[in-house]
This record gives sequence, C-alpha cells and structure tokens, in this order.
Amino acid sequence: MTPAVPTAMLADRIRRAGDVAAAQDTDLLLVTPGPDLRYLIGATGESHERLTCLVLPAAGHRAPPALVVPRLEAPGLASLALEELGIEVVTWRDEEDPHLLVSDLGGGPARVGLADGMPAAHVLALRAAFPEVEQVLAGPVLRELRMRKDAAEVAELRAAGAAIDRVHARMGEFLKPGRTEAQVGADIEAAIVAEGHTEAAFVVVGSGPNGASPHHDLSDRVIEAGDVVVIDIGGPLPSGYNSDSTRTYAVGAEPSAAVREDYAVLQDAQDRAVRTVRPGVLAEQVDAAAREPITSAGLGERFLHRTGHGIGLEVHEEPYIVAGNALALEPGMAFSVEPGVYLDGEWGARIEDIVVVTEDGCERLNTRPRELVVL
Repeated sequence: MTPAVPTAMLADRIRRAGDVAAAQDTDLLLVTPGPDLRYLIGATGESHERLTCLVLPAAGHRAPPALVVPRLEAPGLASLALEELGIEVVTWRDEEDPHLLVSDLGGGPARVGLADGMPAAHVLALRAAFPEVEQVLAGPVLRELRMRKDAAEVAELRAAGAAIDRVHARMGEFLKPGRTEAQVGADIEAAIVAEGHTEAAFVVVGSGPNGASPHHDLSDRVIEAGDVVVIDIGGPLPSGYNSDSTRTYAVGAEPSAAVREDYAVLQDAQDRAVRTVRPGVLAEQVDAAAREPITSAGLGERFLHRTGHGIGLEVHEEPYIVAGNALALEPGMAFSVEPGVYLDGEWGARIEDIVVVTEDGCERLNTRPRELVVL
C-alpha cells in the first residue's frame, strides 16, 4: 500500500505552487497524471487517452481548483483527500470533450502551464480548447518546489538509499565468474524488490569492456575472472521515491596496478565532489570538483557525462550537476554524485552516492564501501 502524504503537507505544496505560478505570470497549471500530480495531491497512475487533469489556479486567479476525471475512474479517487484540499471533482462521460470542460473551468486565463510530461494528444486538444491562451511548461513552476525536498521526502530518500545499499551488500551472492550479465541482473532485480522497492527501475551490469559504456544494460556476455564490473541499480519505494547507486567490483582476481591507479583517481574525485557540496555552492562547481582530478590524471576524455542529477519521485530530475548550471545549492536539494572513467574496449568504473544538501554541508544517503571491492 502506498504511504499517504499528510494532507497538511499536500495543502502547503498546492499553496506554494499557486504562489510560484503567480510570481511567474502563469494563471493556471494543468497537471496530468505523473510525478507532478503525485507530488501535489498524492495521486498515482499514468496518463491515458481519457483526460485526467488537475486545474490549479495561480494565487489570485479566479478559477476554482478542480480535478477533471473520467466518470468511470472517479471511484479510484476515494483515498485522496480532495475535499480537505478544497479540490472539486468534476467528472465527464465518453461522449463529452473534457478539454472543453477544462476550458470552461479555467476562468479566462491568459497563460497556462502544462505538465512537462503531458501527452501531445492532450496538449493539442487543450490548445484548441484555449485558442487565445499562451501555453508554457509547468516545469519552471513545479521544479521550484520539487527540487527542494522537505523532511518527509528526505526520510523517504534515506530509506531508499538504505534499501539499495542492502542490495549492494549482497553482491557477492550474485556476481561470480562464469555467470552472464543477464543472470546476475535477474538476481539483482529480485533482490531490489526483496529489499523494499516496488520494482527495479534499472539494472546495469557492465562487465569488462561493457563497463566502458556508461548506460550499458545487460547482455549474455559471460563474466570472466579478472573483470572489472560496474553495477548501477535503483528503483522506487512504495512512496514513489527512488534509489540510485553505483559501485564497481573486481571479480575473481585482483585488478591490475593500472586499474588500481585509475580507480584511486576516480575515488578521490568522487570524494572531493561530495565534500564540495554545501549551501551556496553552484551546481557547476560540484561538477568541476569531480572533473579536475580526473583531468589532471590524464583521464578527462574518459569522463563522458555530467557529475549528477536530482532524484525524488523521478530518478532524473532537477537539479543537474553539470558545467554551465549556475544554480546555487540550497538545503533539501538531493542529487547524485557519480563521476566515472571509461576506457573503450577495456573496462570502466563509476562511483555514485545520493547526497542531500544540509544547512552546513551534505548528507550521503549511501554508505557502502567506495573502494574497488574484490569479490
């Protein structure tokens, strides 16, 4: 059963969304099912051809808050605190046009923000229903809320970090020479669920040369003694908050001195980046802290991606820890710190922890050893 977010917390999120929308001159937010709707009212599920849409006015706009929903799906809303939140449920039948219904409820807006993940079929239908209204993304409004986690969200991310750490602690059960990446991945997927997640959102087992591909998935390659193996895994808890952690292992034999040397550079880079995290530091400065020692060691071209991404109800969300992002970090921001080095045709390595910015630094939510563990 999905844990309920306290109604008072949802009410505060809705109020703040209205305030930010008004500050950004957006009269109305139109939010279809997805992480944004879950964040605002606790509703799970996905968008379908039948429109479900939260009509959320900016502070001061005359439209009433409403949830437009197919009549046949309305019973599924019984567990939501919509009445307490002051949200009217407006149902529609299949012979009606729900997009026109949203327009009727909209209170004559000049500018509406659409959920970033809204299906194009609904976007275009709403454009036809609001022909004179400017459409913009709701993301700039909602990310201002979602990337600053409250205490309840941090607690869920902490629980997710502990759950995925328990899976990494079991890696010696799964990762052995003679097994294929796919076989190892199947065991890891089962362990992710067994340790408290609802599902495995992703399982990367990059052995030997496959580890040099940062987003390698699984293959039928047989893991050999002496392989360096990248294990990147994660998934959602029942609350919807996600884990994401990467560790690198040497299987069946000690790694070479060259691998040890390059891995030490990577470990130092990850640690420096984490120690850089504190309020007021820019996101790009964390990226630079990870990149500098890797570049100084002559491996700069082997670090192929940004240093990190935000995490919460989505595995990848704001803020992004990348060059050019001058966002100043604030308490409650949660993101990965995951530098990597990738030697084409040979091996790769990555170390990833989720961190949360605190009042005077940061908290690591993953605590497994960051050394190159030999299994």
